[in-house]
Amino acid sequence: MRAVLTGRGVLVTRPKDQAAHLCHLIEAAGGRPIPFPTIDIEPAADLVTPRRLLAEPVDLLFFASRNAVEYALPLFPAGQLPAGPCLVAIGKATAEALAAAGRGPDLIPAGRYDSETLLTHPALQDLRGQRVILVRGEGGRPLLGETLSARGAEVRFAEVYRRALPEVDPTGLVADWAAQVQLVTATSGEILANLLQLVGEAGQGPLLATPLAVVSERTRQEALRLGFVRVELADQADDEALLLALCRLAAAAPHRVADEWPPSPVPEG
Repeated sequence: MRAVLTGRGVLVTRPKDQAAHLCHLIEAAGGRPIPFPTIDIEPAADLVTPRRLLAEPVDLLFFASRNAVEYALPLFPAGQLPAGPCLVAIGKATAEALAAAGRGPDLIPAGRYDSETLLTHPALQDLRGQRVILVRGEGGRPLLGETLSARGAEVRFAEVYRRALPEVDPTGLVADWAAQVQLVTATSGEILANLLQLVGEAGQGPLLATPLAVVSERTRQEALRLGFVRVELADQADDEALLLALCRLAAAAPHRVADEWPPSPVPEG
């Protein structure tokens, strides 16, 4: 697919420290990245508990995100990943963060980078007697922990960071939405919820009518439930696949200008 966004403004909703690569890809494809972080990442309120857990012996060490790697690393003894346990990364960016920290993962999903795919791995079917630590943010999804426990593992959680709603002023963006924003990205349901909250009542109509690219079926379903008109699912949960999803959206609808607002709905499919 020819990746050309032809001047379209793309709202990039990743945390501010994690948006640069996607913004670069959008720019290289002829688009205009518009950084609009909808989540701030902060250290967890309690770091004593995860520090203790990460010093204990364990068989499998799961990392739910690259944030989990970055915020956990200083909590390990000597600030280094342990040599003993099997390291498990849920996503591509998480795997890259582990490698950059000195030890790449022993196990990653074979296919889509998500918990559902990871749980189909043969090595994770029978975990009787295995000690498992899930390194994640506060209040992460229950699926992974519940499934591993049901398969016999002793599961504990090292919650090393938390997500917060950023303080941003969307007034200018919302007022000029039609001219500025033609495509939107979201990598989680929490990002969608925060985005709707941040743009306020005045911005929700234009936002829901703007084509949206997401990285998981779960987020796609949530977007449709919230009322987004056109939602495109990326083939993988990484920036390159997200860019191609944006390009598919761009190819499916003409580049509209402000006096053509609002856009006509584009059928699913």
